[in-house]
Amino acid sequence: MLSREFTEEQQMFRDAYRKFLAAEIVPQMEQWREAGIVDREAFRRAGEQGFLMVWPDEAYGGMGDADFRFEQIIIEETAYARAGDWYNSLHSRLVGPYLTRFGSEEQCRRFLPKCASGETILAIAMTEPDAGSDLAGMRSTAVEADDHWVLNGSKTYISNGINADLVVVAAKTDPDNNPHHMTLFLVERGMEGFERGRNLKKMGLKGQDTAELFFNNVKVPKANVLGEPGKGFIYLMQGLAEERLIGAVGYLSAAQLSWDLTADYVKERKAFGKPVAAFQNTQFKLAELRTELDLAQCYVDQCVRAFNAGSLTAVDAAKAKLVTSELQVKVADVGVQMHGGAGYMDEYPISRQYTDAKISTIYAGSSEVMKIIISRDCLGDGYTPFNTRNF
Repeated sequence: MLSREFTEEQQMFRDAYRKFLAAEIVPQMEQWREAGIVDREAFRRAGEQGFLMVWPDEAYGGMGDADFRFEQIIIEETAYARAGDWYNSLHSRLVGPYLTRFGSEEQCRRFLPKCASGETILAIAMTEPDAGSDLAGMRSTAVEADDHWVLNGSKTYISNGINADLVVVAAKTDPDNNPHHMTLFLVERGMEGFERGRNLKKMGLKGQDTAELFFNNVKVPKANVLGEPGKGFIYLMQGLAEERLIGAVGYLSAAQLSWDLTADYVKERKAFGKPVAAFQNTQFKLAELRTELDLAQCYVDQCVRAFNAGSLTAVDAAKAKLVTSELQVKVADVGVQMHGGAGYMDEYPISRQYTDAKISTIYAGSSEVMKIIISRDCLGDGYTPFNTRNF
């Protein structure tokens, strides 16, 4: 495919991170999948070696480099190592920036250093049993008291839900008058009334803890309000473009791995006396997928450049999320089919690639929601046609 643009420093970072994964993470992944949770030590080890949070200032334990390509490398290499059950990017690049974007200097000083070191693990709690992509359907509420807020409600499908020490929780703070009046709260492990449900069993990503969270009259100090009260919905919307870019990088990386696994297998597997790769059907299908993957990679890399320049729009991020998540499922599906019966066996990596893939078209906004966002833009009054003519 066309060459990609990474600096020499970033290439060195990729090599070092790849070695870290091989030494510290990959040997433990099977054990963690069986346990249904990644050991907290994984976060601490990554933090010790500077692989957990790159972007925060050095005063907070980071490198002070906000170039998204560092996170792109982390996401890609984690996927290539088949370690996607370790949801490190949710901690480091999806949730962490909420503190610097919307939090106070005091909150950054209090929380970020331990987040960068891996001592404190982060999660974000938006989804509820009856409210996923439709945040306006949220039922969790918080009522202001003297020096605190009283938080009530429940959340579900929360990634890092068991491991998390600090959870960004969204709740309605004027539910009777404005369904979009929300506030974000920093809820800490050990706060009275904050309880965790079971570690949910899932189709795929077995090692990534996903939990139910319950908030029963939790007294959240006003010092733990993230940003201004009432602006939580706006804050969440501002973070969606980056969240979907993070997702797109991961989905595409997983799809790239599925293609590689399949290409290697069909060269070795024989049918009717010759390698499966010698059949025209195999060649055509893999050629089509290779082309789609290369085109998608160019678009995602362009989105990364736009994000670094501060110009990535929610619509462009939605397009990246839609295409890459659907492609991840498609490539894994073809891969299983070309593996034959072996593809259905857990001992073959493509089997897990398949079961891990499906969630990508659902979370961070389902494919259907992405299509709504895109269609509103391209069919709206403000849309600029790709081609304009004076005749």
